[in-house]
Amino acid sequence: MTPDPILERLLDQVRAAMADQRALAIHGGQTKAFYGEPLQGEPLDLRPLTGISSYEPTELVVTARAGTPLADLEAALAEKGQCLPFEPPRFAPGGTVGGMVAAGLSGPSRAAVGAVRDYVLGATMLNGRAEVLSFGGQVMKNVAGYDVSRLLAGSMGSLGVILEVSLKVLPVAPATATLRFELDEGCAIQQLNEWAAQPLPLNASAWWDGILLLRLRGAQAAVSAACRRLGGEIIPTHQADPFWEGLRDQRDEFFAKARAAVQTGASLWRVSVPQTTPPLKLAGEQLIEWGGGQRWWCTPTPAAAVREAARLAGGHATRFHGPADGPVFTPLSPVQQRIHRALKAAFDPQGLFNPGRLMSGL
Repeated sequence: MTPDPILERLLDQVRAAMADQRALAIHGGQTKAFYGEPLQGEPLDLRPLTGISSYEPTELVVTARAGTPLADLEAALAEKGQCLPFEPPRFAPGGTVGGMVAAGLSGPSRAAVGAVRDYVLGATMLNGRAEVLSFGGQVMKNVAGYDVSRLLAGSMGSLGVILEVSLKVLPVAPATATLRFELDEGCAIQQLNEWAAQPLPLNASAWWDGILLLRLRGAQAAVSAACRRLGGEIIPTHQADPFWEGLRDQRDEFFAKARAAVQTGASLWRVSVPQTTPPLKLAGEQLIEWGGGQRWWCTPTPAAAVREAARLAGGHATRFHGPADGPVFTPLSPVQQRIHRALKAAFDPQGLFNPGRLMSGL
């Protein structure tokens, strides 16, 4: 087999870091550099590791190297009428496939279709011993035992360097419609949960400032029937599509206002709670997604109070933007910490990769 010069350079850099006990900061397009604790160490740039290795549209599987621009992958899928249904947020141009998996973030449709990790079939990674390891496969039936490839989703590079991933893709839905309703927060949450229990082609929802938008996707007959059944105002496609794209990439009006508020000392929190959770009583503004399960909260409230409100609701809170006020992610329980540290020791015993990006010691 012909040696891969890009992979060899990565291996050399990892071996040198092992010898010098030097930390490495894994990165791609750096579109998510703001997310998590600050990167530390010598840059390990994966952008040269690019290209779609294989794509079988009839099998609904694509394999891409970690540095492949996410825009290139989505364009290739679109040519075949397919997509990444979990709508990974892009934040800015230049994001990569490896960064998408490492961050583990999903867009507006996550509650309906699943998260990034649900579409990861296999992965090849470079561990902290400078070993190249492969997990999973290219079909769902190959997933068995301890699913390391999906464990990489959301690991923020703390376990190793993602080199290549195989992903399940889906056809673009034949029909889409967006409905608008005027509802207060409590009524919107209640209505969303009632609809979730019905056989409706629900795909995404967003509530902000008294307005609930509901996106339907599926077969034309199913979407048309749901529109007649639910009522509401049908939003034209040329207005609805930019809204959902802006929500996905955090470019819409709510996030623009949140970024401005952050400049004056507020924080933007991602609060994950059960979908049936009633309105949380915190100062500031919020946008609710995922049928009530994800609540973006822009507030000057101290971190401890935000996290306590999330905990009492059975959830947790992550600081997306804002001044440092404790850790970015909710601290783990002692049992969870032991599991995370054991995984870190198994894959990256010297602690080379993205030290502290998730939390201290990881």
